[in-house]
Order: sequence, then C-alpha cells, then structure tokens
Amino acid sequence: MTILIDNRSGQPIYEQIVDQIRDQILAGELRPDEALPSIRSLAKDLRISVITTKRAYEELEQAGFLYTVAGKGCFVAEKNPELLREENLRKIEEHLEEIRRLAVRCGLTREELNGMLAIIEEEDT
Repeated sequence: MTILIDNRSGQPIYEQIVDQIRDQILAGELRPDEALPSIRSLAKDLRISVITTKRAYEELEQAGFLYTVAGKGCFVAEKNPELLREENLRKIEEHLEEIRRLAVRCGLTREELNGMLAIIEEEDT
C-alpha cells in the first residue's frame, strides 16, 4: 500500500489518507480481507500523528471500506456493489462540476458540451 502525503495541499492529511486508501480499494489494488498496516505503523511510516491515522481508518470503516478485528487490526472489507456505485457517482459528479466550471470559463453552451460528449461516445464504439 502506497500513501503519499502532500503537505502543500490544502486538504487535511487524514482526508488524503482516506482518499488514497479508498481509491486503492476501488481499483482492486487492495483486496478484500487484506490486512492494512497497523495505525501506529502507518503513522510512523508517514511521520504523522497516530490520531490522524486513527481518524482516517475510522472514516474508512464507517464508509464500509474497512472492518476491524479486535487484537488483529484493520482489513479491507468485501466490495459492496451499492457502495461502489455511490463512489463512482460521487467521482462523476466531481468531474462534471469541473467540466461545468471549465465550460463557463470558455463560454460553451450545454448543446456544445452535449455535442462533445456525443463525439466521444462515437469514438468509443
């Protein structure tokens, strides 16, 4: 498992950890029932507070990406199809919002955006 912390980012460190672990799970890089580093071990490796790592793991567990076994540690949860769908919808919404901002800056209309999407869809077939 690889996690890179960007101290120049405005994003809190625990959110960076959550995003990167979640993305690795969704991409299949981390498999169901795979053990994650202990909270202390990850904190030491990243040179951050144990509290920060604990918060990231707790958020991932609440979101259904991890489960904890007392005395054994944290593990990747089975992929829930509905959870995967929600995560993908969230990513699509983020991308669409960025597209909307760029379109406004360029003065593109909705029809022009729809035309661009139609061209992309045609190229994929």
